[in-house]
Amino acid sequence: MTTTATDALSEFRATHPAYDETAALDELRAKEYARLDAEGQIYLDYTGGGLYADVQLREHMDILRAHTFGNPHSCNPTSQAATVLCEDARAEVLRYFRADPQEYTAIFTLNASGALKLVGESYPFAHDGRYLLTVDNHNSVNGIREFARARNAEVTYLPVREGDLRLDPATVGAELGRLAPGAAGLFAFPAQSNFSGVQHDLGWIAAAQAKGWDVLLDAAAFAPTNRLDLSVHKPDFVAISFYKIFGYPTGIGALIVRRDSLTKLRRPWFAGGTITIASAQGGGHFLAAGETGFEDGTINYLGLPAVTIGLRHMEAAGIERIHQRVELLAGWLLGELAGLRHRNGRPLVTIYGPTDTEGRGGTLAMNFYDSAGERIDFRAVEQQASDAGISLRSGCFCNPGVGEVINGLTGEDMAAYFREFGPISFDDFINKLAGRATGAVRVSLGIASTFADAQRFMAFARTMLQ
Repeated sequence: MTTTATDALSEFRATHPAYDETAALDELRAKEYARLDAEGQIYLDYTGGGLYADVQLREHMDILRAHTFGNPHSCNPTSQAATVLCEDARAEVLRYFRADPQEYTAIFTLNASGALKLVGESYPFAHDGRYLLTVDNHNSVNGIREFARARNAEVTYLPVREGDLRLDPATVGAELGRLAPGAAGLFAFPAQSNFSGVQHDLGWIAAAQAKGWDVLLDAAAFAPTNRLDLSVHKPDFVAISFYKIFGYPTGIGALIVRRDSLTKLRRPWFAGGTITIASAQGGGHFLAAGETGFEDGTINYLGLPAVTIGLRHMEAAGIERIHQRVELLAGWLLGELAGLRHRNGRPLVTIYGPTDTEGRGGTLAMNFYDSAGERIDFRAVEQQASDAGISLRSGCFCNPGVGEVINGLTGEDMAAYFREFGPISFDDFINKLAGRATGAVRVSLGIASTFADAQRFMAFARTMLQ
């Protein structure tokens, strides 16, 4: 007997009764994300970018149509109108993340990468200081090591375990204890891995700070489907991209920073809007206080109202409800994928990281294998998924550390490859690895995900069985 989509949904709801508690998201999908079904799109790349709701566009355009806004760096009426909207957005960011405005401020940047660069270029690295980061990090966090090395600070990577791709608590504790008294130390890690979905222990924030570290939290992959409560966990620096959370606008991110930590940063340059006074002939400048001194040039003042709208949209949808739905769908996918076997009994898929939903988000990384046990090129899998109308992602996801770990590539291996190959493209690099590819296939869930989306992906996966 063939199981219909309706039967499958009924069975899922029977075994996952909590799914009915998220029914409001089905209504939201039908009303505000109807273009997905109209186009026949199955969107499973929420870690790559969130999706915007129709209402976000309508509300933003209504504001722009009804009012006139000018560059906020002035005192004229249109400038002041824009300033009000920008400060409303700043206040909304702090409110959404439950950050006390007396303790935190929000600096608007181009994206999370821009926020991370701002910390890296301004942090007081020195020869007696350290930059401690995890192998499981986005390249925008990895890149900060270049600032640390330029100032002769020690750079140390914390490894992840090969099985569950988590950090070893004993190793973390030992490294946190290796900061010299009074030295500047920056500890950076992701709240959620953009590769595997592993959620790292936020308790390390306070543990590191107690030992004299400043903590940089990359929340870009975490914030779209999890509550980040800065009244509970208080990192010094938090990097976010708003398009990852609610799709629109792109080109705006934020560095949420503790005010006392902001005073430690020293900018290597100044720009329009960041100074109170600068002189061409006198060769001096005074940096503006607070967040103003870190927002280069003119911020995206016409885009910032959309940030306020997007955060309120997320609040209305309910981040806890989104989290619950994503967790349920991810758990179902993990179980279904683990059960896929070729006719000869070999598994079709290897999942990287935790195989249950404990301490993980709705990002699933995997590779597919044929019946002979040979890995199927992840680029081919993405192409076949695209042909089936499914948007997923393949590659190393700008997180090379985890890609190296899952393929058994050591530091010595990678150093040798850099010496041998020289500057080459990612695809050329993958081809030269001759089967030791550093990437995977990634499926990620979000605000508009439904059981039907997960079911369609499973139907696609089954077409690869032999």
